Amino acid sequence: MTSSFRFSVMCGLVLNAAVTAVAADPSPNVVVFLADDAGWGDYRCNGNRQVATPHIDSLAQEGVTLDRFYVCPVCSPTRAEFLTGRYHPRGGVRGVSVGMERLNLDERTVAEAFHEAGYATGAFGKWHNGSQWPYHPMARGFDEYFGHSAGHWGEYFDAPLEDAGRMVRTEGYIVDVCTDRALDFIDRNQSRPFFCYIPFTTPHSPWAAPAPDWLRFKDRPIAQRATSSEEENVDETRCALAMIENQDANVGRVLARLDDLHLAGNTIVVYFSDNGPNSNRWNGGLKGRKGGTDEGGVRSTCFIRWPDKLPAGHAVGQIAGAIDLLPTLTSLASVKRIGDKPLDGRDLSPLLRGQSPYWPDRMIFSTWNGKVSVRNQRYRLDHQGRLFDMVADPGQSTPIESREPAIAQQLQAAVVAWNAEMFGGAEPARRPPGNAVDPRPIPVGYREFPITMLPARDGEPQGSIRRSAAAPNCSYFVNWTSTDDRMIWLLDVHTAGRYDVVIDYTCPETDVGSLIELSLGNDRLTGRVGPGWDPPLNTNQDTLPRPPGESQMKEFRPLNLGELHLEQGVAPLTLRALEIPGKSVMDVRRVTLMLVE
Repeated sequence: MTSSFRFSVMCGLVLNAAVTAVAADPSPNVVVFLADDAGWGDYRCNGNRQVATPHIDSLAQEGVTLDRFYVCPVCSPTRAEFLTGRYHPRGGVRGVSVGMERLNLDERTVAEAFHEAGYATGAFGKWHNGSQWPYHPMARGFDEYFGHSAGHWGEYFDAPLEDAGRMVRTEGYIVDVCTDRALDFIDRNQSRPFFCYIPFTTPHSPWAAPAPDWLRFKDRPIAQRATSSEEENVDETRCALAMIENQDANVGRVLARLDDLHLAGNTIVVYFSDNGPNSNRWNGGLKGRKGGTDEGGVRSTCFIRWPDKLPAGHAVGQIAGAIDLLPTLTSLASVKRIGDKPLDGRDLSPLLRGQSPYWPDRMIFSTWNGKVSVRNQRYRLDHQGRLFDMVADPGQSTPIESREPAIAQQLQAAVVAWNAEMFGGAEPARRPPGNAVDPRPIPVGYREFPITMLPARDGEPQGSIRRSAAAPNCSYFVNWTSTDDRMIWLLDVHTAGRYDVVIDYTCPETDVGSLIELSLGNDRLTGRVGPGWDPPLNTNQDTLPRPPGESQMKEFRPLNLGELHLEQGVAPLTLRALEIPGKSVMDVRRVTLMLVE
């Protein structure tokens, strides 16, 4: 054998070995944790000495920290930006309830990309981007869903939760229960790549923490105070931190399971929050909180760990945001994204790997309730046109637009251009007064998902009927006292046919017997309210008094009304009373329609 021939054979063997190694390189699993209303300052690794978050902190120690990471001021917009890699106004998300949280159906999601790549996909917790099919998470790329599709949820212990379209009564604390289901999903899919999304419900109110977590905090002095300390309720701070420690324990359960299954090395784990803190508490001196477009309202912690591929303890100083997660995760996993709409986010993978790519400065925009702020690497222009040097003045204490007029004008022009692109030149969207229901009709009647739940939050009360609280997400209709009263849901019936109707209700024994009618077009269904069912409010669930505007919940029972024929097309579904023998008809939490043919 000649030397040249031997060299060729050896090169071929090396090349074949390299090709085999590449081919054998397994696809990484992905686990995404999303906290609800946790501020940047709610973690020990960010300087909070009053809380212990060892498992979340370990993601920073063993992975990459995105040090300046920006989300939206409130929940559903951030979730939409994570799912799509696009600013939320593009996808039709303009509120947090009454249908305005729905993500347009022509938007493609990160879950769809991983599903199309052969991943098992599951979501376990708070969805908040549409409840009815095809807005439902199982129509947006997830094989499995367990949790609550609304934003706010009013029951944290033994909560009724949705399991693939059906409500089930659970046992235990809501974060523990949803984590249990996520662990089961991981166990069942350990032999194939999986995408596991765990959107926690805490530390969002109601202020309800498991007793062991609360007992560690109930008498603890709070030394690190909010920037506006006079506005801080220290008991709310204690409860928020207790919920964070419970959440950290659940993160630890998932990380331990990945270790036990020998999956940790090839699993990408992401942890971030959806907005700033939901109360005035310590946040590293940042200005603002949830609902605002200042730094404290939109800066989130974000950690990405992938032991096999990403450096441990690495920090990325370039600004980044929720819009970057889709292009970054699909790039890291070599997954092709779905859809051809342009992304607003960037692929951060070169930065995560510790490379030094050419990285031009960028702007990240934040908007909510008519306000817009913009952040570049050094400066923030707030919604009032004030400019702040975020390097020299991270607390936004001293505006400098008079000193740097050119920069202020540049960023202001960028805001104008962004508004024109997002809102067609109109003013940024403000929340409609009075919780007006989104005009888009609710889809009903898909054979692949025949159950459609119509909660009170998505309906319009007319007459004397009102919701049980100002926050509509976890509310029910009350004060139904007149035959002139109506509950209306605007439907888009996809399949004409017979639908089984169930109403979740309560009614005092003295008011039993009202004759009610549910109608759509010329089709009507009537029935009597009964038997009586008037349970007490679940006031013993809360660690602290429930904030004003949030419903106290109670146990509802099903009223099987019968079958109603629905014609295809858009029309209002109307629930009214024909006879009222007592003082009121009933309280209504939801109407459920089940396609039976």
